[in-house]
Amino acid sequence: MPTMKAEAAEAKLDLAPGSRVGIIAGGGSLPVEVAASLARQGHSPIIIAAEGEVDRMQDLAGYETEQLALEAFGSLVPLLRRKRISHLVLAGEIKRRPKLTAMRPSLGLLAAVPTVVMGLARGDDGLLRMLTRFLEKRGIKVVGAHEIVPELLASDGSLTTAGPSKSDWRDIAAARAAAKAIGALDIGQAAVAIGGRVIALEGIEGTNGLLERTRQLRDHGRLAGKMRGVLVKCAKPGQELRADLPSIGPQTVAAAHEAGLAGIAVEAGRSLILEAPDTIARANALGLFIVGLPVEEPAHGQ
Repeated sequence: MPTMKAEAAEAKLDLAPGSRVGIIAGGGSLPVEVAASLARQGHSPIIIAAEGEVDRMQDLAGYETEQLALEAFGSLVPLLRRKRISHLVLAGEIKRRPKLTAMRPSLGLLAAVPTVVMGLARGDDGLLRMLTRFLEKRGIKVVGAHEIVPELLASDGSLTTAGPSKSDWRDIAAARAAAKAIGALDIGQAAVAIGGRVIALEGIEGTNGLLERTRQLRDHGRLAGKMRGVLVKCAKPGQELRADLPSIGPQTVAAAHEAGLAGIAVEAGRSLILEAPDTIARANALGLFIVGLPVEEPAHGQ
Protein backbone atom coordinates (compact mmCIF):
# COMPACT_ATOMS: atom_id res chain seq x y z
CA MET A 1 0.00 0.00 0.00
CA PRO A 2 1.31 3.49 -0.82
CA THR A 3 2.68 5.39 2.13
CA MET A 4 1.69 8.91 3.07
CA LYS A 5 4.19 11.44 1.74
CA ALA A 6 5.42 14.20 4.03
CA GLU A 7 3.70 16.84 1.90
CA ALA A 8 0.47 14.83 2.07
CA ALA A 9 0.65 14.83 5.86
CA GLU A 10 1.18 18.59 5.81
CA ALA A 11 -1.80 19.01 3.47
CA LYS A 12 -4.21 17.23 5.80
CA LEU A 13 -7.05 19.52 6.76
CA ASP A 14 -7.26 20.42 10.44
CA LEU A 15 -11.00 20.65 11.05
CA ALA A 16 -12.13 22.63 14.07
CA PRO A 17 -14.48 20.93 16.55
CA GLY A 18 -18.07 21.31 15.43
CA SER A 19 -17.21 21.72 11.75
CA ARG A 20 -19.99 20.46 9.51
CA VAL A 21 -18.64 18.73 6.40
CA GLY A 22 -20.73 17.89 3.36
CA ILE A 23 -19.77 15.49 0.60
CA ILE A 24 -21.22 15.91 -2.88
CA ALA A 25 -21.08 12.23 -3.75
CA GLY A 26 -20.76 10.76 -7.22
CA GLY A 27 -19.84 7.28 -8.39
CA GLY A 28 -17.04 5.01 -7.21
CA SER A 29 -15.47 4.37 -3.83
CA LEU A 30 -14.03 7.85 -3.17
CA PRO A 31 -17.15 9.23 -1.39
CA VAL A 32 -17.17 6.13 0.82
CA GLU A 33 -13.49 6.52 1.76
CA VAL A 34 -13.86 10.25 2.46
CA ALA A 35 -16.97 9.68 4.60
CA ALA A 36 -15.29 6.92 6.60
CA SER A 37 -12.23 9.07 7.24
CA LEU A 38 -14.35 11.99 8.42
CA ALA A 39 -16.30 9.71 10.76
CA ARG A 40 -13.04 8.40 12.23
CA GLN A 41 -11.97 12.00 12.85
CA GLY A 42 -15.20 12.66 14.74
CA HIS A 43 -16.95 14.64 11.99
CA SER A 44 -20.01 12.73 10.82
CA PRO A 45 -20.45 13.90 7.21
CA ILE A 46 -23.62 14.92 5.44
CA ILE A 47 -23.92 13.13 2.12
CA ILE A 48 -25.37 15.11 -0.78
CA ALA A 49 -25.92 12.35 -3.30
CA ALA A 50 -25.86 13.40 -6.96
CA GLU A 51 -29.06 11.80 -8.19
CA GLY A 52 -28.45 8.87 -10.51
CA GLU A 53 -24.66 8.97 -10.08
CA VAL A 54 -23.91 7.21 -6.76
CA ASP A 55 -23.27 3.46 -7.15
CA ARG A 56 -22.13 2.75 -3.56
CA MET A 57 -25.19 4.10 -1.75
CA GLN A 58 -25.34 1.03 0.51
CA ASP A 59 -21.93 1.97 1.92
CA LEU A 60 -23.17 5.48 2.74
CA ALA A 61 -26.41 4.39 4.38
CA GLY A 62 -25.21 5.16 7.92
CA TYR A 63 -24.81 8.89 7.27
CA GLU A 64 -27.28 11.73 7.03
CA THR A 65 -28.14 11.94 3.33
CA GLU A 66 -29.79 14.37 0.96
CA GLN A 67 -30.53 13.72 -2.72
CA LEU A 68 -29.74 16.45 -5.25
CA ALA A 69 -30.62 16.31 -8.93
CA LEU A 70 -27.97 17.86 -11.16
CA GLU A 71 -30.64 20.14 -12.59
CA ALA A 72 -31.46 21.38 -9.06
CA PHE A 73 -28.09 23.11 -8.75
CA GLY A 74 -29.81 26.34 -7.72
CA SER A 75 -30.94 24.71 -4.46
CA LEU A 76 -27.43 23.61 -3.45
CA VAL A 77 -26.38 26.73 -1.54
CA PRO A 78 -29.69 26.97 0.38
CA LEU A 79 -29.30 23.28 1.26
CA LEU A 80 -25.74 23.80 2.51
CA ARG A 81 -26.83 26.76 4.62
CA ARG A 82 -29.84 24.91 6.00
CA LYS A 83 -27.57 22.05 7.08
CA ARG A 84 -24.99 24.54 8.44
CA ILE A 85 -22.27 22.99 6.30
CA SER A 86 -18.99 24.89 6.56
CA HIS A 87 -16.78 22.63 4.41
CA LEU A 88 -17.63 20.78 1.20
CA VAL A 89 -15.84 17.91 -0.55
CA LEU A 90 -16.50 17.01 -4.18
CA ALA A 91 -15.92 13.25 -4.35
CA GLY A 92 -16.71 10.69 -7.00
CA GLU A 93 -17.44 10.54 -10.69
CA ILE A 94 -20.25 12.57 -12.26
CA LYS A 95 -20.82 11.06 -15.68
CA ARG A 96 -23.11 13.68 -17.13
CA ARG A 97 -23.62 17.41 -17.04
CA PRO A 98 -26.85 19.15 -16.03
CA LYS A 99 -29.30 20.06 -18.81
CA LEU A 100 -30.03 23.77 -18.74
CA THR A 101 -33.51 23.22 -20.18
CA ALA A 102 -34.41 20.89 -17.29
CA MET A 103 -33.27 23.19 -14.48
CA ARG A 104 -35.91 24.07 -11.91
CA PRO A 105 -36.63 27.81 -11.63
CA SER A 106 -35.65 29.33 -8.26
CA LEU A 107 -33.96 32.40 -6.80
CA GLY A 108 -30.89 30.28 -6.16
CA LEU A 109 -30.80 29.26 -9.80
CA LEU A 110 -30.94 32.89 -10.94
CA ALA A 111 -27.79 33.58 -8.90
CA ALA A 112 -26.10 30.47 -10.26
CA VAL A 113 -27.04 30.77 -13.95
CA PRO A 114 -23.95 32.75 -15.06
CA THR A 115 -21.66 30.22 -13.37
CA VAL A 116 -23.51 27.24 -14.83
CA VAL A 117 -23.67 28.65 -18.36
CA MET A 118 -20.02 29.68 -18.46
CA GLY A 119 -18.93 26.44 -16.79
CA LEU A 120 -20.84 24.25 -19.23
CA ALA A 121 -19.11 26.06 -22.09
CA ARG A 122 -15.74 24.92 -20.72
CA GLY A 123 -14.16 21.55 -20.06
CA ASP A 124 -14.54 19.55 -16.85
CA ASP A 125 -11.78 21.41 -15.01
CA GLY A 126 -13.17 24.78 -16.07
CA LEU A 127 -16.60 23.81 -14.76
CA LEU A 128 -15.21 22.56 -11.45
CA ARG A 129 -13.08 25.67 -11.03
CA MET A 130 -16.08 27.94 -11.55
CA LEU A 131 -18.24 25.84 -9.20
CA THR A 132 -15.55 26.07 -6.51
CA ARG A 133 -15.31 29.86 -6.80
CA PHE A 134 -19.10 30.20 -6.79
CA LEU A 135 -19.39 28.25 -3.53
CA GLU A 136 -16.49 29.96 -1.78
CA LYS A 137 -17.91 33.40 -2.55
CA ARG A 138 -20.93 32.24 -0.57
CA GLY A 139 -18.92 31.22 2.48
CA ILE A 140 -18.54 27.49 1.78
CA LYS A 141 -14.97 26.22 2.06
CA VAL A 142 -14.28 23.69 -0.69
CA VAL A 143 -11.63 21.13 0.25
CA GLY A 144 -10.02 18.31 -1.69
CA ALA A 145 -10.66 14.65 -0.91
CA HIS A 146 -6.90 14.29 -0.46
CA GLU A 147 -7.04 16.86 2.36
CA ILE A 148 -9.43 14.59 4.24
CA VAL A 149 -7.78 11.27 3.32
CA PRO A 150 -4.15 12.13 2.43
CA GLU A 151 -3.16 8.46 2.66
CA LEU A 152 -4.93 7.94 -0.67
CA LEU A 153 -2.27 10.02 -2.44
CA ALA A 154 0.20 7.95 -4.44
CA SER A 155 3.76 8.16 -3.20
CA ASP A 156 6.88 8.48 -5.34
CA GLY A 157 8.51 5.33 -6.70
CA SER A 158 7.43 1.73 -7.18
CA LEU A 159 4.37 0.73 -5.16
CA THR A 160 4.26 -2.91 -6.21
CA THR A 161 6.53 -5.96 -6.29
CA ALA A 162 7.09 -5.57 -10.04
CA GLY A 163 8.71 -2.46 -11.45
CA PRO A 164 9.03 -0.89 -14.90
CA SER A 165 11.62 -2.23 -17.34
CA LYS A 166 13.76 0.03 -19.54
CA SER A 167 11.25 -0.24 -22.38
CA ASP A 168 8.40 0.50 -19.96
CA TRP A 169 10.08 3.75 -18.98
CA ARG A 170 10.08 4.78 -22.66
CA ASP A 171 6.37 4.08 -22.76
CA ILE A 172 5.84 6.04 -19.55
CA ALA A 173 7.64 9.08 -20.98
CA ALA A 174 5.62 8.96 -24.21
CA ALA A 175 2.26 8.44 -22.48
CA ARG A 176 2.94 11.11 -19.88
CA ALA A 177 3.74 13.71 -22.53
CA ALA A 178 0.53 12.82 -24.37
CA ALA A 179 -1.56 12.92 -21.20
CA LYS A 180 -0.20 16.37 -20.36
CA ALA A 181 -0.97 17.56 -23.91
CA ILE A 182 -4.63 16.50 -23.80
CA GLY A 183 -4.84 17.73 -20.22
CA ALA A 184 -3.81 21.20 -21.34
CA LEU A 185 -6.84 21.10 -23.67
CA ASP A 186 -9.05 19.91 -20.76
CA ILE A 187 -9.88 16.71 -22.65
CA GLY A 188 -8.63 13.95 -20.35
CA GLN A 189 -5.98 12.82 -17.90
CA ALA A 190 -4.65 9.55 -19.33
CA ALA A 191 -2.88 7.96 -22.26
CA VAL A 192 -1.61 4.51 -23.24
CA ALA A 193 1.74 3.92 -24.93
CA ILE A 194 3.03 0.62 -26.31
CA GLY A 195 6.42 0.09 -27.95
CA GLY A 196 7.41 3.71 -27.32
CA ARG A 197 4.39 5.02 -29.23
CA VAL A 198 1.15 6.52 -27.94
CA ILE A 199 -1.73 4.39 -29.20
CA ALA A 200 -4.77 5.75 -27.32
CA LEU A 201 -5.88 8.88 -25.47
CA GLU A 202 -8.56 9.30 -22.83
CA GLY A 203 -11.73 10.99 -24.02
CA ILE A 204 -15.14 11.61 -22.57
CA GLU A 205 -15.62 7.86 -21.95
CA GLY A 206 -13.02 7.93 -19.16
CA THR A 207 -10.15 5.63 -18.24
CA ASN A 208 -12.15 2.40 -18.37
CA GLY A 209 -13.25 3.28 -21.91
CA LEU A 210 -9.66 4.04 -22.87
CA LEU A 211 -8.49 0.65 -21.59
CA GLU A 212 -11.38 -1.13 -23.33
CA ARG A 213 -10.37 0.49 -26.64
CA THR A 214 -6.81 -0.66 -26.03
CA ARG A 215 -8.03 -4.24 -25.41
CA GLN A 216 -10.06 -4.13 -28.61
CA LEU A 217 -7.04 -2.93 -30.58
CA ARG A 218 -5.14 -6.00 -29.38
CA ASP A 219 -8.04 -8.32 -30.16
CA HIS A 220 -8.42 -6.87 -33.65
CA GLY A 221 -4.73 -7.35 -34.42
CA ARG A 222 -3.94 -3.63 -34.70
CA LEU A 223 -1.17 -4.14 -32.13
CA ALA A 224 0.14 -7.41 -33.51
CA GLY A 225 3.53 -8.26 -32.03
CA LYS A 226 3.39 -5.34 -29.60
CA MET A 227 3.87 -6.51 -26.04
CA ARG A 228 3.56 -4.84 -22.65
CA GLY A 229 2.61 -1.13 -22.67
CA VAL A 230 1.72 1.39 -19.96
CA LEU A 231 -1.24 3.48 -18.79
CA VAL A 232 -0.25 6.89 -17.46
CA LYS A 233 -2.62 9.19 -15.54
CA CYS A 234 -1.67 12.67 -14.40
CA ALA A 235 -3.26 15.95 -13.40
CA LYS A 236 -4.04 18.46 -16.10
CA PRO A 237 -1.62 21.42 -16.25
CA GLY A 238 -2.93 24.07 -13.88
CA GLN A 239 -5.73 21.78 -12.69
CA GLU A 240 -7.99 22.69 -9.77
CA LEU A 241 -6.57 20.11 -7.38
CA ARG A 242 -9.51 20.15 -4.98
CA ALA A 243 -11.67 18.20 -7.43
CA ASP A 244 -11.25 15.42 -9.96
CA LEU A 245 -7.71 14.35 -9.12
CA PRO A 246 -6.63 11.43 -11.31
CA SER A 247 -7.42 8.13 -9.61
CA ILE A 248 -6.97 4.41 -10.08
CA GLY A 249 -8.51 1.47 -8.26
CA PRO A 250 -8.96 -2.29 -8.49
CA GLN A 251 -11.06 -1.96 -11.65
CA THR A 252 -8.32 0.06 -13.33
CA VAL A 253 -5.78 -2.67 -12.57
CA ALA A 254 -8.09 -5.40 -13.88
CA ALA A 255 -8.84 -3.43 -17.06
CA ALA A 256 -5.14 -2.70 -17.65
CA HIS A 257 -4.41 -6.41 -17.34
CA GLU A 258 -7.22 -7.27 -19.77
CA ALA A 259 -5.70 -4.75 -22.19
CA GLY A 260 -2.37 -6.58 -22.00
CA LEU A 261 -0.50 -3.73 -20.33
CA ALA A 262 2.53 -4.19 -18.10
CA GLY A 263 1.65 -1.50 -15.61
CA ILE A 264 0.32 1.88 -14.57
CA ALA A 265 2.10 5.14 -13.76
CA VAL A 266 0.52 8.05 -11.87
CA GLU A 267 1.73 11.38 -10.55
CA ALA A 268 2.90 11.14 -6.97
CA GLY A 269 1.13 13.54 -4.63
CA ARG A 270 -1.45 14.44 -7.30
CA SER A 271 -3.16 11.10 -7.91
CA LEU A 272 -5.37 8.96 -5.71
CA ILE A 273 -5.14 5.21 -5.26
CA LEU A 274 -8.62 4.13 -4.22
CA GLU A 275 -9.17 1.00 -2.13
CA ALA A 276 -5.38 0.99 -1.95
CA PRO A 277 -4.76 -2.39 -0.24
CA ASP A 278 -6.96 -4.19 -2.77
CA THR A 279 -5.54 -2.22 -5.70
CA ILE A 280 -1.92 -3.00 -4.82
CA ALA A 281 -2.69 -6.63 -3.98
CA ARG A 282 -4.50 -7.13 -7.28
CA ALA A 283 -1.62 -5.59 -9.23
CA ASN A 284 0.85 -7.86 -7.45
CA ALA A 285 -1.31 -10.91 -8.12
CA LEU A 286 -1.51 -10.06 -11.83
CA GLY A 287 2.18 -9.14 -12.12
CA LEU A 288 1.51 -5.49 -13.01
CA PHE A 289 3.55 -2.59 -11.71
CA ILE A 290 2.22 0.66 -10.27
CA VAL A 291 4.69 3.50 -10.01
CA GLY A 292 4.42 7.06 -8.70
CA LEU A 293 6.12 9.71 -10.84
CA PRO A 294 7.64 12.91 -9.44
CA VAL A 295 5.72 16.06 -10.34
CA GLU A 296 7.40 18.06 -13.08
CA GLU A 297 5.60 21.40 -12.77
CA PRO A 298 4.30 23.51 -9.87
CA ALA A 299 0.69 23.14 -8.76
CA HIS A 300 -1.72 25.93 -9.63
CA GLY A 301 -4.83 24.52 -7.94
CA GLN A 302 -5.38 24.73 -4.22
